[in-house]
Amino acid sequence: MRLLTAAFDELPTRTAYDVWRLRQQVFVVEQDCPYPDLDGRDLEPATRHVVLLDDDGDEEVIGTLRVLDDGDRARIGRVVVAPSARGRGLAALMMEEAMGLCGEREVRLDAQTGLTAFYEGYGFEVAGPEFDEDGIMHVPMTRPRRP
Repeated sequence: MRLLTAAFDELPTRTAYDVWRLRQQVFVVEQDCPYPDLDGRDLEPATRHVVLLDDDGDEEVIGTLRVLDDGDRARIGRVVVAPSARGRGLAALMMEEAMGLCGEREVRLDAQTGLTAFYEGYGFEVAGPEFDEDGIMHVPMTRPRRP
C-alpha cells in the first residue's frame, strides 16, 4: 500500500479519474445515493486528496478522502474504501494522514451514523442531531481545536 497526498493539480490524471470512479461506485451505485459529487471543492487550492494505492503493479486506487480548508477549521469528507479492500484497517491509514494534515485546528465531518465510533477514535465528538443526507443517515462530528 502507498499513500499519496496531493492537491488536485498534483494528482496524476489516471489517479484522479480512479478517485472519482471509486466515489461514484460506492456512494452513487453501491449506496444508491445520487448526489452532486463534483461540487467544485476538489479543485480548491487548499484541498488535499489522500489516496490509498495498491502498489502491486497498476497502483489501483483502493481508498480516498479529502481534507478541505474551511477557514479556521478543516473538514474531512468523501471517505471511501473499495469494497474489495474493506475490513483491513485501511480507512485508519487514510485518517491518520488526514489528521496530520489538519494539525491542531478544529476538524469537522459528517459521519454516516454507523461509523461514529470509528471517528470517536480520532477525538471526534457528536456535535448535533442525526440528519438524512441524500437518503443516508449522518451525524455531524467535531474534533475540538488542540491547544
